[in-house]
Amino acid sequence: MTYVPRIMIFVTGLFLMCLPAIAAAQGALVAFGSTQRDRDLPVEVTSETLNVNQNDNTAVFTGNVVIGQGEMRLSAPRVLVVYLEDQSGIESLEATGGVTVVSGPDAAEAARAEYNIVTGMIRMQGDVLLVQGDNAITGDTLIVDTTAGTAQVSGRVKTLLQPEGKP
Repeated sequence: MTYVPRIMIFVTGLFLMCLPAIAAAQGALVAFGSTQRDRDLPVEVTSETLNVNQNDNTAVFTGNVVIGQGEMRLSAPRVLVVYLEDQSGIESLEATGGVTVVSGPDAAEAARAEYNIVTGMIRMQGDVLLVQGDNAITGDTLIVDTTAGTAQVSGRVKTLLQPEGKP
């Protein structure tokens, strides 16, 4: 009879130890990227084709698009770039067709992403996968604050946490 309560205490204790990590994945902020983003660094775009529309200050990059700023990389099949009104820089990016964002040791994938260069906020939607080392989080939406180096996953969040020291 005393054996069952010991197991229940052990399982309950194990569950309680995991709560901070589960809470972080369910809605609290988690770290993203190894360094904070520097807005002064140039944005470099590489693609197969480029179509520019001077009338609405936009450009569409297609074909293996890779965008880099400092240590952060965004890749997608198609990216719409919206320039600032005075065309002195980029205001925002809208990537579609399957998007990957890599910053330091962290990587995220989704169906689409919107990156506001001015605010440093990235919103990824559709089958989101966030990988941090051996741990993975999936959900419907990922919001990354590149200035703070944080991220939040929402919408049917599922977390896979590997114990430390596990291969």
